[in-house]
Amino acid sequence: MSRTARALSLAAAGVVFALLATANAGGYRYGTSDQAFYIPVVAHALDPSLFPRDGSVIDAEGRLMVLDEVLAALAASTGLSLEVLFLGGYLLSLALIWSALVLIGTRVSGSTWAVAALAAAFALRHRIPRTSANSFEPYFHPRMLAFGLGALAVAAVLRRRGWTAVALVAGAALVHVTTALWFAVLVGVALATLDIRWRRLAALAAAGAAVTLTLAVAAGPLRDTLRVMDAAWLQAVASKDSLFATAWPAWAWLANVGLLGLLWWAHRTRVRRGEAAPEDRALVWGATALVALFVVTLPLVAAGLSLAVQFQVSRVFWLVDFMALVYVVAALSRGPVRRYGAAAALALVALAASRGAYVMLVEHPERALFEVRFVESPWQDAMRWMAGRPRDVHVLADPGHAWKYGTSVRVSAGRDVLLEEVKDSALAIYSRDVALRVVDRATAVGDFTSLTADRARALAQQYGLDFLVTEADLPLPAAYVNEQFRIYALR
Repeated sequence: MSRTARALSLAAAGVVFALLATANAGGYRYGTSDQAFYIPVVAHALDPSLFPRDGSVIDAEGRLMVLDEVLAALAASTGLSLEVLFLGGYLLSLALIWSALVLIGTRVSGSTWAVAALAAAFALRHRIPRTSANSFEPYFHPRMLAFGLGALAVAAVLRRRGWTAVALVAGAALVHVTTALWFAVLVGVALATLDIRWRRLAALAAAGAAVTLTLAVAAGPLRDTLRVMDAAWLQAVASKDSLFATAWPAWAWLANVGLLGLLWWAHRTRVRRGEAAPEDRALVWGATALVALFVVTLPLVAAGLSLAVQFQVSRVFWLVDFMALVYVVAALSRGPVRRYGAAAALALVALAASRGAYVMLVEHPERALFEVRFVESPWQDAMRWMAGRPRDVHVLADPGHAWKYGTSVRVSAGRDVLLEEVKDSALAIYSRDVALRVVDRATAVGDFTSLTADRARALAQQYGLDFLVTEADLPLPAAYVNEQFRIYALR
């Protein structure tokens, strides 16, 4: 096959992979899930006059990022909408991951069918138990873009291109710091295992990282993070069951630690058959170092040290899961079952296709495969009306509105909201002040479904609220009404 034909076939296979991964994850959706933070933080960087009240909440995590300013600069300089930029980021993430899977699969397994099996297995999106991380996200998330760069760094390690791997991890750090940190451990330990010269460099890098962290804690963006989280702070983040592994059930421990055991089983199987290279062994030790890091930091997390909690070290199992997937597929693609490699790969592709079809046609028949813009609904209609109000209006809505109706007030209307329980509690991890705000407002609102007109007026007086968005019929002056929602003027 000519180089051009091979490139075209890989591109076509990449499109199939993108469709399978997207379908298995429930379709690409703009404005959902963690984009309740990422869209407002970019919008705020693009226009600082937005979110005069909620800016401090958004900045609790936003101050630790540079990607928001980069995307805002791209939007300002190109005139592209956030919808287009976020779609582009999603497609770029998929392209990087696909490229990494091809490069890793061809190096580890050396078989086209094994690469197809690896890609199909990756497309079968799943949750890493009690880590708040999925193996794949069906929207633009900086974490997935950083993952793509990190996976390419793994491919570079397999080819002994150390400086390329380091550069890719450095690039990932500009996108999502903690994901890059986990890849730095994985790749750094692997390189140090392979070459004594890299051990010296790794020691220097570790010392430099320690100095940088010390400066960031002493006088930088991580200042005031060496606090022990008190009862009020812990109350605000109580719904985040991924933060404290000491509270995990036994099955979660077995599932996550079992990933490392599965990885070592696959590696030892390949060693016995003479298939494992030194680079494979090095990466397995890198994954082991990630689990060791999790164990070492566990007492600090259990003690509630805010910096340790904010790193969310349990997400290292996301990378361990990926490495286990790579090497289990490699182990099963050789040996006695090698003759059935094509059949196994086709079976995995068929499984990914049928599962994706089931997710899109049965579980979520209301969704398109790619929802590039906000989906039209009574909620979006209400938010469009709200977006036309002055930028300083303050909105009261059901605290669970983002997960109930698909998007948040901040995302769809670009306006301040009293409380968005899912994302605000997540941002509370990074700030005690935000945590106190979340607890205070959640207590003040109470059961939103039983909200009365008098209680709404009292909340408006207490927090300076302008509008109430609700499905309830209340004796308040209506400013806008559609088939599902009523927007009442509170002052």
